[in-house]
Amino acid sequence: MADKRDYYEVLGVDKNADENTLKKAYRKLAKKYHPDMNPGDKDAEAKFKEATEAYGVLSDPEKRRQYDQFGHAAFEQGGAGGFGGFDFSGADFSDIFGDIFGDFFGGGRTRRASNAPQRGASLRAVVHLTFEEAVFGCEKELELTLKDTCKTCGGSGAKPGTSPETCKTCGGSGQVRRTQQSLFGMVQNIETCPDCRGTGQIIKDKCTECGGTGYTSSRKKIQVSVPAGIDHGQSIRIRDKGEPGRNGGPRGDLLVEVSVAQHPIFQRDGVNIFSTAPMTYAQAALGGDIRIDTVDGPVVYTVKPGTATDTRIRLRGKGVPSLRSKSVRGDQYVTLVVQVPTDLNEEAKEALRAFDAACGNGEPDGKNEDGGHKKKKRFGRK
Repeated sequence: MADKRDYYEVLGVDKNADENTLKKAYRKLAKKYHPDMNPGDKDAEAKFKEATEAYGVLSDPEKRRQYDQFGHAAFEQGGAGGFGGFDFSGADFSDIFGDIFGDFFGGGRTRRASNAPQRGASLRAVVHLTFEEAVFGCEKELELTLKDTCKTCGGSGAKPGTSPETCKTCGGSGQVRRTQQSLFGMVQNIETCPDCRGTGQIIKDKCTECGGTGYTSSRKKIQVSVPAGIDHGQSIRIRDKGEPGRNGGPRGDLLVEVSVAQHPIFQRDGVNIFSTAPMTYAQAALGGDIRIDTVDGPVVYTVKPGTATDTRIRLRGKGVPSLRSKSVRGDQYVTLVVQVPTDLNEEAKEALRAFDAACGNGEPDGKNEDGGHKKKKRFGRK
């Protein structure tokens, strides 16, 4: 993944580019570098594949969200086909290539038949993590109900020994054309066939195992590799663990959303962690070593003499690992707070009074409770 260029850079667009901008940028590159326009040019072919991969990700809202969060690492788990091992089954290039090559190949856009191979739908699940599991990554196991192709009928939905029949209403296309009069003349609409519901086939004798659906359901355990540094609300894509495809199409994906529990000490903002740590009056005034909790365990920090309460210090490299590079970690910012004792014995109270007097502090000027004037007394002075 390290040798791949940024997808936005490949298309030459801003990271906030909308769908139309992405399409225009890709159309321009596809027309320039398409192998049919550059026969035998390996460099042009490589650039065409690079642009196609970039557009295949950025034109899909879910894949684009994953890429913006994880970079190229979003597509490392699992395998797929397509250019360079990338999966383009969710992307639709038909209108772009129709625009580019329509004049050369007698183009005109065609609607994909409903009985053509179709990728299965994606499934969603939630995995619950502790704060530390999200920081350092972990392995989790989910138990889900998943569909599989029926072994009895092989996914046809028909009873063994029989086969689905071609729908007579649509002729197997899965679509019917209806012509009706409108204010603008005769208008032809293409609709899903009401008899076969778009499959192009009619099953008269249904499989008793799957009820004619072609699928059976069962509980399965799915292993989820949680990357270090993932945050609450982000998702992990697991390839080919979604719904089965139709008509021989590939399975969809499983999108596992992460729910991270709150921590009693640490708060997270991106790759940085924030916390507080107590120190005594003596430590704040004289300096000294205090213990600070981090996700890596407690560390000892030396407080400088005269440190005021609410002083914020920075512990480098004690934050959260970056999703883009595990070797890079954020920092921990710690607010030092002076603890005010609330349960002092008489000896401690006298010691504080002596300390206050040694600092030149005394009783303030003011009035007594009976309204009389109270003269300020200076301790340690005659």
